[in-house]
Amino acid sequence: MYLPRPLLSHLYNTLLNTLTPSSSPLLLLTAPTVDAICALRILTAQLKRDFIPHKVRPVGGYAELQKAGEEEVKGMMKTVGGEGGIVICLGCGGGVDVGEMLGLTSEGEEDDVGGVEGQNAGHGVEVWVIDAHRGWNLENVFGGNVAALRGLEQGKLLSTYRLGGAGGVIVWDEGDVDTDLQAEREAYFALQGMPEITEEDLVAAEDDEEDDEDDVEERAAENGNGDPVEPSSSQTRKRKASSQDSDANSDIDSADDRPARRRRSNSSLPIPSSPTSAQPPPSSQQDSPSAVVPSSPPARRVTTQKQLRRQLLKLRRKHEATLEAYYDRGSWTGEPVSSILYSLVSELGREDNEVLWLAVVGVESVHLSHFTTVERARRSNSVTKLELLKAVLRDEVRRLNPPATARRRAGVASNDVPVSARSATDTSIRLSPEPRFALIRHWSLLDSMLHTPYLATRLHIWNEPGRKRLNKLLAKMGISLQEAGKGYLHLDLEVKRTLGRRVGKFAEQYGLEGLVPEESGGEGGRGWGFVRSWGWSGTLSAGDVVAIVSAILEVGPVNNALNGDLGHRDTSQNERSYNHRATALPSPPHSSDSGQNPDDPNPTTSSASSETPTTHRFFAAYDALSPTSTTSSHVHNPQHTHTQQGLPALLTHLPLAQQLSRAILRTGSALVSKNQIRHLRSFRLGIVKEGPDLGVFVDPGALVKLGGWVGEAVGVLEAEKRGAGGKGSGKGGEGEGDGALVLGCLDEGRGVYVVVGLGSGGARGGGVDGGKVRTKAEIKEREEGRKRKVAARLAKKAERAREKEEQKRAKRERDAANGLLDSDDEEEAGSDATESDASSSSGSSGNSSDSSSDERPDVPKGKRKVGAQRSLFALAFQAVVAETGARVRIDSFEHSVVEVRKEDLAGFLEGLSLRSLVG
Repeated sequence: MYLPRPLLSHLYNTLLNTLTPSSSPLLLLTAPTVDAICALRILTAQLKRDFIPHKVRPVGGYAELQKAGEEEVKGMMKTVGGEGGIVICLGCGGGVDVGEMLGLTSEGEEDDVGGVEGQNAGHGVEVWVIDAHRGWNLENVFGGNVAALRGLEQGKLLSTYRLGGAGGVIVWDEGDVDTDLQAEREAYFALQGMPEITEEDLVAAEDDEEDDEDDVEERAAENGNGDPVEPSSSQTRKRKASSQDSDANSDIDSADDRPARRRRSNSSLPIPSSPTSAQPPPSSQQDSPSAVVPSSPPARRVTTQKQLRRQLLKLRRKHEATLEAYYDRGSWTGEPVSSILYSLVSELGREDNEVLWLAVVGVESVHLSHFTTVERARRSNSVTKLELLKAVLRDEVRRLNPPATARRRAGVASNDVPVSARSATDTSIRLSPEPRFALIRHWSLLDSMLHTPYLATRLHIWNEPGRKRLNKLLAKMGISLQEAGKGYLHLDLEVKRTLGRRVGKFAEQYGLEGLVPEESGGEGGRGWGFVRSWGWSGTLSAGDVVAIVSAILEVGPVNNALNGDLGHRDTSQNERSYNHRATALPSPPHSSDSGQNPDDPNPTTSSASSETPTTHRFFAAYDALSPTSTTSSHVHNPQHTHTQQGLPALLTHLPLAQQLSRAILRTGSALVSKNQIRHLRSFRLGIVKEGPDLGVFVDPGALVKLGGWVGEAVGVLEAEKRGAGGKGSGKGGEGEGDGALVLGCLDEGRGVYVVVGLGSGGARGGGVDGGKVRTKAEIKEREEGRKRKVAARLAKKAERAREKEEQKRAKRERDAANGLLDSDDEEEAGSDATESDASSSSGSSGNSSDSSSDERPDVPKGKRKVGAQRSLFALAFQAVVAETGARVRIDSFEHSVVEVRKEDLAGFLEGLSLRSLVG
């Protein structure tokens, strides 16, 4: 089932009216991502406000999701003595049959629960899935075996839907199911009411028909007249309906045979086809040869059962192909979970700066993630849905934080990077046109530029000439190395106020377009960032918060942070690597090994301690996103050592984010400078086998950040080769896998490789624009093509205006010749012609400026292609495992993350190189 976007608040209000003091607490299963944790903060704030009891449980993968179902969900089921309840999955569950994963469905429990009596039947557990991973598992969207429940129409919840009934899975739709999944919904429900039939069934049915004909011939031979006895239709139906009641069928057959034999005994007499179609005597036929003999109406062609079966099989194959085509589209990213929860809060009328900031941080985390592959917005080839969503959030910031008042209080230039609050009580959110430099408020300008992937890869920071190129850029900007090495807070005031203009002046020369957002009169335009202050305590941008919280989730929280032991990871027994907690679900059956190193004398078991890394990091990140700044003990688990919440926790873990950035720069530079990136048939391949930061990148989140850096660098090198007249990079240069990257990291302790796949395409996430790297010649060609399209559109518009004016002039001449045009009409026609000339001249000049910003071609409304390339890594990984038999573990909610045994890596990569990885 799926919940339409306009009914979000209705479902929540229904929940408030349904719950009682004795109701079970809501169970919140949350993925360890920044977006999901922000959504959790938004949701728990509303639940606390309405005094709704709830329980939070982090789930790091499918194994932990299934374990949560066994430990938490099964006890809630009415079928085992529970009282039912509600489970909410945040950031997980959308790509699999979550009901089966949580143990809500099993063999023998597939009975329909429709009808009035079925309203309270079933397990009584409702699972709300709020996930940004696409595509959907259609069983979640349209399934549930509740087709006859009240308030439900073909899987769509209506305003009459009631909670507390049979239970089921409810997907929160972002608004695309009704518009984009019409064919899939029709196919799904057509298959639900269609009997199972295969080619084997057709062959078996044909064999049964042949056996029936043999029986008829044998019966005719027993009669002694040698004539074949044709079975009647009733005879055939009964024989096909039940082959077990042979005695009853034989009695019916014997009764039906007598009239058949009686008709054949009188076969010498003509049998009229109808009462009024008797034939004339032979004499009359000879006397009047030209007489018209009345004939009976043509017999109605009867479709045989064999033909009906084939039509049914053809229709079933058609619907199955529709569903298979949907699943074969690959994976992409929908609307962030935090944005959907903010929509709920907005409909409830409860939005404020705290909730808005959580939504901003969640959306920014999806935008910066290299896992993200977003679709283009409708009717646009240049703007993604995520960019439109950020534009809406900028409007919300301006609504809740009026920019005019903010500018009067700030008293600074519009391009200044905000580094402090306006007052001791200032907690407002501001829009900032600052350059997209990493952690610029907390680093020196030089370090920030070095660790910004977009800038570092385009300047070739991995080698000495690249470092000199950066120094030269600073010199052209009028900033000395000594000044650039200072902390940003201590930079010269004039440098800070004009930093954006200085970078933008040389952006085109160094290929840094998009590094500085557009100016828009100080109101906040496209590409502007979000900044928030906590009084005099500190000021952070949304990107800063994302970098810090993601570092906590990927590296682990700082141990003994209050004692100043910064930057040291917790190496206790409870804090293990990501790979320790990964288990076999939903891995292929032959990959059922426990994932432990067979040479390890003390293998760990699947116990409660395997959840500790996820839980430990999850609640540290949860505390860092707290709206209040405290140093109280942990409210969820007192055993955890981190006690800071809110801004203090963010500032404490800031060095952790800086260390992760340094590790990415070191390892990425080593891979590129040593030419360790191989170009295979359909992707680029990099393997991290050694180095001081090897243990950091066994976590998929850290490894994908490294992959984003390496992908940018490889894209820059290939673009420069194309610009120099080269042929790119061989098979991997301009082939079907253009931009696809597979990066692996060795986990020496377990003898496995953690492998991530990053796709290409103009809608990939990762920062500034995430698009394909283009040379200056390609950029110039695109700009000229855009200008040609604008000129052609204006010429076409002018031609239509001239044709229309000619038609009007011809009509006036005809009317004047016929004496139908009076003086008033003549004056009106003259004024119309003058206004038309003036508007055409002003419109051509005005449209030239407007159309320069409109990069979209003239495509009819509703026919524009929605555009983004999608990642096919998940499908390719599963297919390669099935073909090669490699021991692979797929446990992450990001299906482009797998673990491969060290011995099977070569065969796995060889099979992967033969497949298309970008759709």
